Amino acid sequence: MAPRQIPTIRQRRFGVELRRLREAAGMSAPTAAGLLGSDRTMISNIEAGRFGISEERLRRLASIYECDDSELIDSLTAMTGGRQAGWWDEYRGKIPPGFLDVSELEHDAVRLRTAQTAHLPGLFQTEDHARATFELPVPPLPRLEVELRVAHRLARQSVITGDASVPYAGVIHEAALRMRIGGRSIARAQLRHLLDACERPNVTLRVIPFSAGGFPLLDSSVLYAEASNPHLDTVQMDAPTGAVFIDSPAQLANFRTRLDLTEQVALPPTESREFIHTVAKEL
Repeated sequence: MAPRQIPTIRQRRFGVELRRLREAAGMSAPTAAGLLGSDRTMISNIEAGRFGISEERLRRLASIYECDDSELIDSLTAMTGGRQAGWWDEYRGKIPPGFLDVSELEHDAVRLRTAQTAHLPGLFQTEDHARATFELPVPPLPRLEVELRVAHRLARQSVITGDASVPYAGVIHEAALRMRIGGRSIARAQLRHLLDACERPNVTLRVIPFSAGGFPLLDSSVLYAEASNPHLDTVQMDAPTGAVFIDSPAQLANFRTRLDLTEQVALPPTESREFIHTVAKEL
């Protein structure tokens, strides 16, 4: 089996969890490979996401590591099957892989939480707003890549609008609402689209007004993707070099607390809708 050149976020996360189980057992990779009856490099390749593993071998490893968390083992077992191609795979090699990892993360989540301070959530951006956003980088992106990124961003929204839509709770700062990206007309249309999104039963949006002052995620753009098993939750943050993914238990707990505190600062959903409506009228 040839190793994967660029493992997906799901494949990497599977490997990370197996490494954590091995380290918790105080066992080296060569020792684990010997007990499993495999090549000594196999464990390292699996933990790096470069190789997959069967359900049988996963359960054998869990036994070797003396892991008795049956729910976690079952969740990991669900990740061992042959990977089904996602809609985002058609963009592979055309846009940065971090964009595709975000799509896969959202697709596999059972609930999404976000906090945005300078940009509106990509899952609610209109085509014109998204295009104007992707036209901002310096040096400018090639026109074809701009259009591919726009198409990908719009396709991502099926996680909110599709038949298998997931619950979404987002916090948006007033600064992001008042940013006239693309001009006044596009900004107004974008806010009307955001108001329509608020009406979806699976969507909860809260606004933090300037008057609220500081809050724990003031300088961050955060996506918290909840998995079917809390051990497999993942945080994604934007950075100048691309998407950053965080999955350590301590950091996940920290982000849950920071999101909770940030939501407490924000206006309730009904007042938030009224606030967005007011901003739209003022543009």
